[in-house]
Amino acid sequence: MNIQSYFDPVAEYLWQKKYQNNSFFKQIHFFGEEFPDLKGVQIALVGIKENRGLGKVESADRGSSEIREKLYELKKGFGAYRVADLGDLISGEKLSDTYQRIQEVGDYLMKHQILPIYFGGSHDLDYGQYLSYQKMKKLVSLLTVDAKLDMEEEGPLADQHTQEIILHQPNFLFSSAHLAYQSFLVDPSLINVVEKLYFEHVRLGELRSEFKEVEPLIRNADLLSFDLCAIQSADAPGAVNAEPFGLTAEEACQICWFAGTNEKLSSIGIYGYEPYYDDAANKTAKVVSVMIWYFLEGFYSRKDSLSFKSSDYTKYTVSLDTKPNTLVFYKSKRSGKWWMEIPHNETEKFDRVSTVPCSYADYQMAQKGEIPERWINAQIKLL
Repeated sequence: MNIQSYFDPVAEYLWQKKYQNNSFFKQIHFFGEEFPDLKGVQIALVGIKENRGLGKVESADRGSSEIREKLYELKKGFGAYRVADLGDLISGEKLSDTYQRIQEVGDYLMKHQILPIYFGGSHDLDYGQYLSYQKMKKLVSLLTVDAKLDMEEEGPLADQHTQEIILHQPNFLFSSAHLAYQSFLVDPSLINVVEKLYFEHVRLGELRSEFKEVEPLIRNADLLSFDLCAIQSADAPGAVNAEPFGLTAEEACQICWFAGTNEKLSSIGIYGYEPYYDDAANKTAKVVSVMIWYFLEGFYSRKDSLSFKSSDYTKYTVSLDTKPNTLVFYKSKRSGKWWMEIPHNETEKFDRVSTVPCSYADYQMAQKGEIPERWINAQIKLL
């Protein structure tokens, strides 16, 4: 596969600017006059201009460049960066062609152990992000951050794409979790659908009241899809369908940091930026750039091996008076994070680790003789 043929270079004015030696730009490889050598690269930035899923196009051609302009000026963070900016994905003749290109690029990068960060474009592009896992022959877990549940039967594709993911065949979606939705934007019947599928969902208010308790949901994800409309318009006025209520920019960055520390997460997309609606200082582009920065900070802070039989983990066995008779937990000596074992079907068609992320609160619940809801939901999915 000639991956360079999928991309346009980074806008020349961006890499011709003068940057300080400790800037983000000075630490990465980028597609300017030459395509970057991907040998040894761990993370690839992928700009996207495709907005046809919205049914309208205002300033899609500027989105990725506005985000880069803010990102390149940030200071280098922790860790020895091995990051490449591949430029902007060339949109297909049809929207479905763009989905396929995202699928092919994502498949190529992940096979080479490179984590793609997609930014720009409309939220329906996470369908292509999801399809890039299709050839992996394993079940995957999706995490979505969005003010709405994009499962409408009518309207632009940006309002329907989650339904496309759920209904896609072959089905390789193990679980889905949705964070920060706002009840007044969601039809209650869609919540019923989500619950019947045993998918997890956390309203904005619930997330705020127990922010640390959503970390295991983030840590369970293989891919993260973040719609900027989940961030309040005061912080992200340039989000498509910006809402007055939502996450703060700080909370969005915290979610990205949690996602970065997740050893199993292998792609992230931040969608829904429209410069046309942004303020004069391009505040929203700055927010996206800092979200990416915090994701990288989390990535270079990864500590856990996920080898639960190793000496890196302490095993805890809790006895119960009911079935199951015991629950097994693991605590990382490196990060302090918790996991629990879930009995599973050994004949499962796809490989699936039977140890899922949890919290210390789940362990405390088990000690009181109660089975954590997280355990029950995971058990149902594995049956």
